[in-house]
Amino acid sequence: MIKKLRLKFILINMSIVTLLLCIILGLVFYFTSANLEQESLSMMRNIAAQPFRLDTPEERGEDVRLPFFALQLGPDGDLLAKGGGYYDLSDAAFLDSLIDAAFSTPKQFGVLSEYNLRYYRVDMPLSQCLVFADISSERATLNGLVKTCCIIGVVGFLLFLWVSILLSKWAVRPVEQAWKQQRQFVAAASHELKTPLTVIMTNTELLQNPTYDAGKRETFLHSIQTMSEQMKRLIGQMLELARTDNAEAKEVFAEVDLSRLTTQTVLPFESVFFEKGMRLETDVQENIRVTGAEAQLRELVEILLDNAQKYAREKGCTWVALQKRGRNRCVLTVSDEGEEIPPDALQNLFKRFYRADPARSRSGSFGLGLSIAENIVTQHRGKIWAESKDGINRFTVELPCL
Repeated sequence: MIKKLRLKFILINMSIVTLLLCIILGLVFYFTSANLEQESLSMMRNIAAQPFRLDTPEERGEDVRLPFFALQLGPDGDLLAKGGGYYDLSDAAFLDSLIDAAFSTPKQFGVLSEYNLRYYRVDMPLSQCLVFADISSERATLNGLVKTCCIIGVVGFLLFLWVSILLSKWAVRPVEQAWKQQRQFVAAASHELKTPLTVIMTNTELLQNPTYDAGKRETFLHSIQTMSEQMKRLIGQMLELARTDNAEAKEVFAEVDLSRLTTQTVLPFESVFFEKGMRLETDVQENIRVTGAEAQLRELVEILLDNAQKYAREKGCTWVALQKRGRNRCVLTVSDEGEEIPPDALQNLFKRFYRADPARSRSGSFGLGLSIAENIVTQHRGKIWAESKDGINRFTVELPCL
């Protein structure tokens, strides 16, 4: 799919580039040709304006740039005078053929391709004047321009093709990454669901065996209930992740007192930390307000606190702090004393279903909480990152505030 997408991108891009190159080079050729033709006609008009000085071509103006000659005809079409000095005008048959060709069309000017000449005809009361100009140099110039345009077109096409190939890799990289993440997500979700489903099916089969007593049956039922609750939590987190992924499902934002929300969210966790023999300390600056969805922000704080109480060391301390940074930013940090997180794991903590210690899945962690937290922070135009140093693991959230 990615290869087809890249190929489609290159084809569309090169079609546009080819069209633009043809238009640009075509316009260059058209305007150059029109300019040369206009200069030639201007020169011929100036020559035709002096029909009685055909024998003194050296006195022509500076605009005479092309080899030319002129013929003056009488009312009956007989040749009265000729001049120009650039051609041998002694061949009467040649001159008659030129006169016939010039009068064969009603146009006042035109091109006689077989003679490589452009003519200009002026009708006067008692005579007619025909001016002929050689267009060999003009055609040579245009032929050279065509070759140059072809070379530029081919080189430009190849250059843009190379650039398009590079751009296609850059353009489809987010799609490729999303496709890869989707496959990883499906594989990880299948793996997480496989274990509880296997336990449920196994215990269901054992319940159907009449040889087990009531105590054993009670154990089987308890295992089924435990695995069912675990699957319920997993599916709930997956649905929440899908909801936060969907930008169109973004909740209506309003002004939220983040200081009050953080304090209220911390309160229920104090008993949880106390029962585990851990300390929970808070440092919340008052009256910090943000624009956002209150339910999502509450869930963000809950995820960070839940993560801390799961992974902090026994009898360790967890700190929750909310402070303003500058005029329009605030920082929420949740730090805990725990086992130091390796640098490579810090980069992957926010990936779906990632756990630095796979054994932690037994504690009810599926590796989705921090992904949900990252999505919430992104929707609120903020940043989230993790740090681990000197036995302190710190999760920091930076949000715009009012």
